[in-house]
Amino acid sequence: MATVQERRDSAGAVKYRVQIRLRGYPPESATFDRKTDAKQWAQRVESDMRAGRYVKTVEARRHTFGDMIDRYMRDVLPAKRRGTREVQSAQFEWWKNRLGDYLLADITPAMIGEQRDELAAGVTHYGTKRSPATVSRYLAALGHCFTVALKEWGWVEDNPVRKVTKPREPKGRVRFLSDEERARLLDSCRQSQNPCLHAIVVIALSTGMRKGEILNLTWDRIDFDRDAIVLLPEDTKNASARVVPLVGRAREVLEELRRTRRRVDTDLVFPSINDGDGHVAPLNIRNAWQAALERAEIQDFRFHDLRHSAASYLAMNGATLVELAEILGHKTLQMVKRYAHLTEAHTGKVMERMNRAVFGD
Repeated sequence: MATVQERRDSAGAVKYRVQIRLRGYPPESATFDRKTDAKQWAQRVESDMRAGRYVKTVEARRHTFGDMIDRYMRDVLPAKRRGTREVQSAQFEWWKNRLGDYLLADITPAMIGEQRDELAAGVTHYGTKRSPATVSRYLAALGHCFTVALKEWGWVEDNPVRKVTKPREPKGRVRFLSDEERARLLDSCRQSQNPCLHAIVVIALSTGMRKGEILNLTWDRIDFDRDAIVLLPEDTKNASARVVPLVGRAREVLEELRRTRRRVDTDLVFPSINDGDGHVAPLNIRNAWQAALERAEIQDFRFHDLRHSAASYLAMNGATLVELAEILGHKTLQMVKRYAHLTEAHTGKVMERMNRAVFGD
C-alpha cells in the first residue's frame, strides 16, 4: 500500500513524501513537489511491483552509468587480451566522462546516439577525424558492457545500445604493393637505421601476420623444426590460435636474427632497449617505418597494407578464400571476400579442369 504525507522542508516549502510497502519488496519512498506527481509515481511503482517488473528498475536507479563502467573494467576487462584491454580502457573512460553521473534508469538510446555523433565529429590524439570503424568499436564496447549488466548483474532491463544505429563503414580496402613498389620498399628498409625493420617487413609480407603479432612475437612461438609460427589465443586479435607456415625468406631472416641478435634478457624476437627496470617492451618502429615509406616514395600505404599485400599475392597465386581465411586467421569468409576478384583466374582454371573431367577435351 502507498501512503502520501505532506511535509515542509527547512525553507518552509510544502513537499509530498510517498511510501510504498508491498509484501515481497523492500520499502520504497520518494519526495515530490506536487501531490499529483506523488500519487502517479506510487501507482506506477505498485503496478510494476505486482507485475514483477520493479526489481530491475530498482537496480537501475541504485547504480549510475559510471558504476557500471567501473565494475566492468574491474571484473570483465582484465580477462581480455592486453591489446584489447588498453584500447577499451580508453574507450570506457571516454564514455564515463560524458555519461558517468547519470543513473542507469535514465540512459536512453537518444543519449547514446548524441554521444555517437560527438564521437564521429571528434578527432583522435593524432589529430585526425575518427573513422566510422572507430565509432563502431566504441559502441560495440559499450554494448557488451550493457549486455553483461543486463544478463549477469541484473542492473538494467534492456540494452539501449542495440537501438542505436552504427555508422556505415566503407568496404574494406585492398591496397597492395606492386612488384616495383615492393622492391623499392624492401631496399629502403635495408637502409633504415633500425636494424630490424627489414626483417619485420619481410615477415609481414611473407606471412600476412598483423603488426602486433609480429612485434610481440617471442622465440618460444617459433618452431623451426615444423617450419611454423604457433600463435596462441592471447597472441591474436580475435583470440583464436593459429599456425602460420614459416617458409622462404621469412624463415631465413628469423634464423639470421636467432644467430646474430637474440638477447638473453628477453624472449621477444624484436625487443626495444632495456630501460633498466627489468622490463623490455616490443620494438617501436613507427618513425623508422614512415621514413622508409618516404625514401621509397610510396604513397597511401599503411603497415597493415603489408597484410593486404600478402593476402593479395596468395590470391593471385591460386589460394582459395577458405585457405586465405585459415592463413590470415579470419573466423569467417566475409573478411576475405575483398580478395575474391584476385582469385578469378584461379577459379576459372578450376572450372576448366572440372569441365574437362566431366565432358572431355
